[in-house]
Amino acid sequence: ISVWLPGGEEMEKERETLQTWKERVGQELDRVVAFWMAHSHDQEYGGFFTCLGRDGHVYDDLKYVWLQGRQVWMYCHLYRKFERFRRPELLDSAKAGGEFLLRYARVAPPGKKCAFVLTRDGRPIKVQRTIFSECFYTMAMNELWRVTGEAHYQREAVEMLDQIVHWVRKDPSGLGRPRLPGTPDSESMAVPMMLLNLVEQLREADDEMAGKYAELGDWCAHKILQHVQRDGQAVLENVSGDGKELSGCLGRHQNPGHALEAGWFLLRHAIRKGDPELRVHVIDKFLLLPFRSGWDPDHGGLFYFQDADGLCPTQLEWAMKLWWPHSEAMIALLMGYSDNGDPALLHLFYQVAEYTFRQFRDPEYGEWFGYLNREGMVALTIKGGPFKGCFHVPRCLAMCEEMLGALLSRLAPVRDPGAGSPSADPAR
Repeated sequence: ISVWLPGGEEMEKERETLQTWKERVGQELDRVVAFWMAHSHDQEYGGFFTCLGRDGHVYDDLKYVWLQGRQVWMYCHLYRKFERFRRPELLDSAKAGGEFLLRYARVAPPGKKCAFVLTRDGRPIKVQRTIFSECFYTMAMNELWRVTGEAHYQREAVEMLDQIVHWVRKDPSGLGRPRLPGTPDSESMAVPMMLLNLVEQLREADDEMAGKYAELGDWCAHKILQHVQRDGQAVLENVSGDGKELSGCLGRHQNPGHALEAGWFLLRHAIRKGDPELRVHVIDKFLLLPFRSGWDPDHGGLFYFQDADGLCPTQLEWAMKLWWPHSEAMIALLMGYSDNGDPALLHLFYQVAEYTFRQFRDPEYGEWFGYLNREGMVALTIKGGPFKGCFHVPRCLAMCEEMLGALLSRLAPVRDPGAGSPSADPAR
């Protein structure tokens, strides 16, 4: 994978900018993790509080299974990947969260269906007729196995993933969603996206899992690519079962942040497979296209939802600026630059990162605000809730710190300033 590198004075200036951002991102990651360590741990029942006010106070003690699984995954990932986070309290909290999930996430064990929300002490309140609680349960269990070596966590991960695949590809009846006569034959991009992410999670440094789920990964990539519609000019959130555009608002619905997140999932898949054509296609259609259509030309930031025909979206929050699309855009654009070296992608990364750090981060109490109005003013002062927990922000910061470090390592060797020869290592 060839990467453009500047020469001479350009190289030194680029190195300084990359180093500044690496330090800025690393410091922010420390502050974000400190916020969740200080405010979210339930010492009595295990697991995590995610309904946190601006200063970290708990305003509701309900526990959302998506966010429990995400925080376990995040803590374990940081513990495994970063020397400075290899702290006993981080691992102990992750294990306590994992044990809470093992005891309470599934509504009717030995059945695999997980709750969406639980009481503080683990009693189920609500179930979603989707796969996402189960997906984050799988991520948590696999990452716990990686840091503890305890085999029962990996068994849980594999069994749950196999159940999810059964629901998605064979028989969805176990999800409990009735098939009504008027229900459109619709497929959301979120399902193959999440499955592709799980494949990448389980296959990391594990030849057995890589072999077992190779076909599934290719199937997911194929399904995601079907969401590129209108002769390659739009990524649509929902398509028909055979990969065609749907009518009405459902078919025209776009989510720029989701397309960008799907982009880096696909790019990671394409890099691993050594597929240069897919890499080029993904950067064009899932990074540049949704960014250019999704960026607000008047106020900056990414719109939350759009209509492919330019009509007014029906969602009340369509023009708001949310934390997670910007987190995913930072990852996607920096990964794209690390892959092909196009300076335009690096400049877009800087554009998004500057906006995001300026508008979302809270220098007073730590962590990021999640919900801004179109003009970029804080709309909700909460730091966590039913959908925002310890995940998108720290995952973004951790991945960007690693990629920036890899890019800097390429610039490190002393070379002929005029040579400008490319490096061969992907920044991953």
